Amino acid sequence: MSTLSSGARAGLYIHVPFCVAKCPYCDFSSYSGIEALYAPYVEALLQHIASAGPEWPGPGFDTLYVGGGTPTVLSADRLADVLSACKSGLGLPHDAEITCEANPGMVTGASLAILAESGFNRLSLGAQSLDSGVLRTLGRIHDPEAVYGAFRAAREAGFANIGLDLMYGIPWQTLEVWRDTLHRAVSLDPEHLSLYALTLEEGTPMAESVWSGVLPEPDEDHVADMYALAQAVLADAGYVQYEVSNWARRCAGDTPGAPPRLASRHNLHYWHNDRYLGIGSAAHSFDGRSRFARCTDPKEYVRRVHNGESTREFCEQIDESLEMDETLMLGLRLMSGVTWARFQERFSIDLRSVYPQALAGLSAAGMIEVDAEGVRMAPGAYLIGNRVFAEFLR
Repeated sequence: MSTLSSGARAGLYIHVPFCVAKCPYCDFSSYSGIEALYAPYVEALLQHIASAGPEWPGPGFDTLYVGGGTPTVLSADRLADVLSACKSGLGLPHDAEITCEANPGMVTGASLAILAESGFNRLSLGAQSLDSGVLRTLGRIHDPEAVYGAFRAAREAGFANIGLDLMYGIPWQTLEVWRDTLHRAVSLDPEHLSLYALTLEEGTPMAESVWSGVLPEPDEDHVADMYALAQAVLADAGYVQYEVSNWARRCAGDTPGAPPRLASRHNLHYWHNDRYLGIGSAAHSFDGRSRFARCTDPKEYVRRVHNGESTREFCEQIDESLEMDETLMLGLRLMSGVTWARFQERFSIDLRSVYPQALAGLSAAGMIEVDAEGVRMAPGAYLIGNRVFAEFLR
């Protein structure tokens, strides 16, 4: 099997599957209207965290990401309890990157202060848009003022690392509206921005509305224009694109050709195909030998933890061939790509000898760039990355 470097660390993910209201475009494992499960679920998380050490053969953790759902539907004190349990039960160090997802309108100055004081040092704010009409189309329950208020409150609480999530390719969203949202977002001066094109997921209310003609279907060329506009606006504002959908503010000391210092360290674990442990319903893990997922039903998750039963519902053994494919496909999402040296260190083989035909064909087609350092996607291929990745599946 492969060998990650001796200094490699792992990511820790905690899933909170609760929302005040389910957004019509969302197919994540999240639920509304089950507030009675909040307290039992947190107790199950605390119990699971305390007992998870023996099932984890991987390295120690240097990032924690609490996501959902909407983690901040839970009280800040309970989220602080979860963080404390991760420190004591799983050895999460104090200098780890510790992120909490939050939705505007679901945080206050007081709750954010508690999160910051307990050790959360990064906030990922699910703004999605700064336009009232787009927010209504998305079925969000906040307005633009709630985004500004939450951002200001987070700064006042001491958060020096804040990311904003934004969406584009929304029905009726014009280039002008998107440009305005981008300018409003950068005026807040966040450290990080994640921009996601709307994906119509089968079974979601929004997908049904599009396919039945109630909403217009997003136009691929229009979506591409919005992506190009975002690249230009964010570059002018001093942000570095380090992944297909992610930008970080440029800082002194950033290394050319490498992800910037303000990149999401937790998500870099995924893109480097590092190990990660997921706790909570529907959470996924990769321990270097297998990938496994927890049961998706939060009530069933609570029951299993309470009874001392395994919470795993799916497990897949990862052989070295598949690990190579996934390492390359995930790494190509990064602007820095995959270096020959990093692949050689991990697998003790030259990447070029494993994928000679794919490298030659994609390079000739202008979809990848190959040089003395390694391989990366060509800028013109960012929006069709799945076509590139498919060529590396063996």
